[in-house]
Amino acid sequence: MPEDDLRRAEEEGGSLLARISNEFVTMQKEYWGLGPVQAKSYMMDDLLLIVMRGGMTRAELTMIDFDKHDLVRNFRQTFQNEMTKNLTGKIEQLTGRKVLTYQSQMLFHPDMVVELFVFDREAEAGSAEIVATAEGQIHDRPHGVHDETARTGETTDAAPTAETGASPEQT
Repeated sequence: MPEDDLRRAEEEGGSLLARISNEFVTMQKEYWGLGPVQAKSYMMDDLLLIVMRGGMTRAELTMIDFDKHDLVRNFRQTFQNEMTKNLTGKIEQLTGRKVLTYQSQMLFHPDMVVELFVFDREAEAGSAEIVATAEGQIHDRPHGVHDETARTGETTDAAPTAETGASPEQT
């Protein structure tokens, strides 16, 4: 692929990946009341991976402090299962490809949510979003990134618990 075509594909694909990240942050904020502080999307073959960092609610952080990880994960998974149609519909709208299946997984320490979408077909060889994913990884470029912390300085510090007795602002 000529260098100009590669650069154009990287820009177009990076733009799509960034739109996907931004839409997911917006949806998280709309439905949860709080969204991730950082999100990045990756496209590989017939897969789309969205990694969102931060964004657990104060109540979830408190439950984790009480060692109730399974309750937090179970609630998040139940909620994501109910949201499947909304989430897959948004991805189909943005990519123009049919989503066959979708899975969400919440991780702790660090606070992350990983969304995995499987499409009905692989992307065409040299497609813009795959080029952008590869170039972003090879050259450490921020394609597909949404970084709320750079804009707001917000954190997802843990809530006060009986053990600490202080709010994050007091520690």
